[in-house]
Amino acid sequence: MNKYEQGQPAILLLADGSVFRGKAAGKIGTATGELCFNTGMTGYQEIFTDPSYYGQILVTATSHIGNYGVHPKEIESESMMIAGLVCKKFSKPFSRASANASIQDYFESHNLIGISDVDTRAIVRKIRDKGAMNAVISSDETNMDTLQKVLEKVPSMNGLELSSKVTAKKVCFLGDENASLKVAVLDLGVKKNILRCLIERDCYLKVFPMNATFEEISSWNPDGIMLSNGPGDPSAMPNVVQTAKDIIASDIPTFGICLGHQIIALAADLTTEKMHNGHRGVNHPVKNLLTGNCEVTSQNHGFVVTFDEAEKNNNIEITHIHLNDNTLAGIRLKNKNVFSVQFHPEASAGPKDSRYLFDEFVENIRVNMPADEANRAKAQKS
Repeated sequence: MNKYEQGQPAILLLADGSVFRGKAAGKIGTATGELCFNTGMTGYQEIFTDPSYYGQILVTATSHIGNYGVHPKEIESESMMIAGLVCKKFSKPFSRASANASIQDYFESHNLIGISDVDTRAIVRKIRDKGAMNAVISSDETNMDTLQKVLEKVPSMNGLELSSKVTAKKVCFLGDENASLKVAVLDLGVKKNILRCLIERDCYLKVFPMNATFEEISSWNPDGIMLSNGPGDPSAMPNVVQTAKDIIASDIPTFGICLGHQIIALAADLTTEKMHNGHRGVNHPVKNLLTGNCEVTSQNHGFVVTFDEAEKNNNIEITHIHLNDNTLAGIRLKNKNVFSVQFHPEASAGPKDSRYLFDEFVENIRVNMPADEANRAKAQKS
């Protein structure tokens, strides 16, 4: 019988001094990061493997985690991305026949540390009221002074560049090389389902690491460019912002998601700011100001583009707003074929209300292609 089965105790210490005691989940050890919560009722494996969560300890607001096991097709990257997990019930048994492992096995294989049997509602309320803060989970250290010293060394998410930790190490190609469109993806921490959504729309992809220059990207002669999601503070990425400025100046049709949206905003002379507690979940209401339609969206971000600046900028059109707090959720650059959204239209996990944005991106590419290129693409598609 291992330590977990014996009910190995674990401790969660927050930066404000709050202490929660529970049971070890996953691997025995110590984990640190910024504490955040996700309100989604399903899709935990997609959440755990989302690169945008790199460096964060995740609190799941839903009661049971692990009850349907894990599945090899329900991942958004090649490894776990959260720094640690806080949950109410960590279910080792699972009921889904197609699952290939328990969540306990999954956590142990990825050396991921968690704590269960704590009052997650109290923790979520604390983050909601006091804001996101750093925390430490430990199932192998019980001395509070030692844990406090560990916690003091955890860097603030403000000013922290993390995209380089999760980006592709080298250029790679995805999709059918005979597809009618070529799309370059600047990988800031891209989710697999963003790539799948593009491939499904007849795009051949060349994925570039986050430090790729515009010259490297444009040398492939892409028909369009995607700036992906990712973790960390966008204001700590000046080189990527410069690349985005060059992309915007090129007039190549461009689409940004989440961190990519924030990078585009910075390149357009807007600013970003740290949110009180962020938006993370699969039930966030957004209004499309261009159509008047409301969408239920999947979101995961702790930074946002400053609304007032976007509203005053004559070169920016605000296209989407978050209906819970009226924060900015989407923009379009006037006189440029560039648009971006703060939320995740690929929605994995989550509702697919916003997948039309991939269709709009592809249509923007086709409309703006030179006549000979458009005919080539049309011929390839037929």
